[in-house]
Amino acid sequence: MSRIGIVAEQPGESRIAASPTTVAKLRALGYDVAVERGAGARSSFPDDAFARAGAEIVDADAAWSADIVLKINAPTDAEVSKLAPGTTLISLLSPALRPDLLTALAERGVTALAMDAVPRISRAQSMDVLSSMANIAGYRAVVEAANEFGRFFTGQVTAAGKVPPAKVLVAGAGVAGLAAIGAASSLGAIVRATDPRPEVADQVRSIGGTYLDVVVPDENKEVSSDGYAKATSAAYDAAAAKLYSDQAADVDIVITTALIPGRPAPRLITAADVASMKPGSVIVDMAAGQGGNVEGSVAGERVVTDNGVIILGYTDLAGRLPQQASQLYGTNQLNLISLLTPGKDGVLTIDDDDVVQRAVTVTRDGAVTWPPPPVQVSAAPAAPAAAPDAAAPAKKTLSTGAKAALTAVGIAALFVVCAVSPAPLPQHFLVLTLSVVIGFYVIGKVAHSLHTPLMSITNAISGIIIVGAMSQIIVPDPLVQGLAAIAVLLASINIFGGFAVTRRMLAMFQKGDQK
Repeated sequence: MSRIGIVAEQPGESRIAASPTTVAKLRALGYDVAVERGAGARSSFPDDAFARAGAEIVDADAAWSADIVLKINAPTDAEVSKLAPGTTLISLLSPALRPDLLTALAERGVTALAMDAVPRISRAQSMDVLSSMANIAGYRAVVEAANEFGRFFTGQVTAAGKVPPAKVLVAGAGVAGLAAIGAASSLGAIVRATDPRPEVADQVRSIGGTYLDVVVPDENKEVSSDGYAKATSAAYDAAAAKLYSDQAADVDIVITTALIPGRPAPRLITAADVASMKPGSVIVDMAAGQGGNVEGSVAGERVVTDNGVIILGYTDLAGRLPQQASQLYGTNQLNLISLLTPGKDGVLTIDDDDVVQRAVTVTRDGAVTWPPPPVQVSAAPAAPAAAPDAAAPAKKTLSTGAKAALTAVGIAALFVVCAVSPAPLPQHFLVLTLSVVIGFYVIGKVAHSLHTPLMSITNAISGIIIVGAMSQIIVPDPLVQGLAAIAVLLASINIFGGFAVTRRMLAMFQKGDQK
């Protein structure tokens, strides 16, 4: 059984790598858990909450001497020296940008797993720390912008005059960008967004934003193969620069989120763009820690330009919601450790044949194992079906004459049945036939989104069936009584089932306090 140590972060970091909830689940996997004293205080997780979850509260040296050490940020040189050979470290490591750190960990004999190296494949989504933190950061970016902005986000008409809604531009529609779009749209702002990946246009529109396409003549945009934006062409950059310049002069708030894995952040907003913005406008540069998307932004700082534009370069946006961020980060780590503990026996095992485990393992057995072999993933929509083979036999369809002949035969058959059947069967059969035809054309023209409300309306028809069937139960014929009973049963199931489904569907569109 291995021991997991959860250590305190450096000053300025308010998050912790686990919560009492995830500690209890780590113990269920067979691990002993030790938490450094006071490590969760800045996340509103007191020591006694960890103790109640089954963790042992220890000093820093005991936490760092554990078999497995969980952290959020990459360790400093002093912290690396605290790791004993053979220790497994799981944290954010930025392996593509910190080769010196990987070398130091390998020389120390530490097995290092980088949470920010989780591949973007469906099976690994529950471990994707970057998405979890970006979601929180995108939301918080809008909150910070609203705090600095001197007006409402939403438009209002008051007795004192009309207040126009704020205009927000979001550069980059990844996880952080979509979170920012959703938050700003919920506050009532007019939200515009741009991204070099054409497949995100529908996502932007679905949460209330307007997608601004960067049009480059004679250039086809490629769908991203892994969900991340790629480096763009010079022609695209020129067209995008024009779009950003036009938008900067018009909008009130700009939120930039553009990052390219393994490379410095691209420059999107120039000093001239900032100078063209109205006084009191706000820019949140979420890429400030990687070089910045905005000229003039400073990592971790609030800057006010000569023309009164506020530029926020905060790098701790996720940490400004520390309890929520710690819970999500801890859950991501728990899911990874669950994958690494197939026997649930407190023994961590790394399988190099598993693409997720191989991708996150950046040092092992004294060697640097980064970068891993490429993982073939695709965010592109499925390719259209191949054209049918010319040699394959064509599907036979009825000609117009054949359809007319079949229709005539059907009408003749209906006429014969009505002519020879005793009353009142012809009337009933005619009503049934007309109902089938009318129902087919009416229901076939109803949009799919209205099928659930339509189900409620058809309950009235089932009610008529029940009334008719109940009137037939009194007929002194066992066959008629049996059929009537079956009709009552089936129609009742349809009525109650229809209302149950409708109620469940309507509940999905209600807020929690209204359910």
